[in-house]
Amino acid sequence: MTDAMSSLVPTPRQSLRDLTPARVSLPTTGHSITTNEVLSFQLAHAKARDAVHTVFHLPTFAQRLVTELPILVEASLPVLQLRSNAPDRLAYLRRPNLGRTLHPDSVAQLRPASCQLAIIIADGLSALAVERNAIPVLAHLIPKLLADAWTIAPLTLVQQGRVGIGDAIGFSLAASCSLIFIGERPGLSSADSMGVYLTWSPHPDRTDAERNCLSNIRAGGLPPEAAAARLFWYLQTARAKGQTGISLKEDFLELDPAAGRSGRDRISP
Repeated sequence: MTDAMSSLVPTPRQSLRDLTPARVSLPTTGHSITTNEVLSFQLAHAKARDAVHTVFHLPTFAQRLVTELPILVEASLPVLQLRSNAPDRLAYLRRPNLGRTLHPDSVAQLRPASCQLAIIIADGLSALAVERNAIPVLAHLIPKLLADAWTIAPLTLVQQGRVGIGDAIGFSLAASCSLIFIGERPGLSSADSMGVYLTWSPHPDRTDAERNCLSNIRAGGLPPEAAAARLFWYLQTARAKGQTGISLKEDFLELDPAAGRSGRDRISP
């Protein structure tokens, strides 16, 4: 009798909404989406717009770096504040090419250091993303780099920067590799997602095919420790091969056990 009754109890089906933060399987009332979902969409849209237009205040972030990452002082790594050729946010959004080149005043601050790695932090399309995520990732990554005998150029902060500006800075610093932390285009499920791009032998003429990218670094996405482990793997492999981009693409990647995962994870550069 018990078995017969249990067979009549419907098995709960897993909702698509349990699997993704994307707006799927939205509840409706009649022929319309419920008021709560409409308001939620408007809030997410407002957060995305705010993320795009929020100003990256370099002096404040530079002070945070020194305060929250004492290893920078211990390793004698200075922090430089730079800006692109985009004079304001409107020009930055309308003319992407301006965000890929450095203002002459910023170029004058850079001196060739013949180092292995140049680390750049730029606002991109979400200053909120780097303000929330860059420091936690660097807290895990920099100790690994120093322990592995990487020589690091002065850290550079860039206002109104695009991905390509990392290669321009790496080239000016005579670095073997550039690593740029940058805010990704906000979506309606995340306004604070950060991406990191690395280029071996950086040059202003490098193309996307010559870079590798790690994206979706944020709460609810790729956590800081796991991101640092993956970036360290990429940097070690790039140094060993002397190249990045499509030639560095791997189907599987062994992660550091300290990242909180085991086995092999698939990753698309």
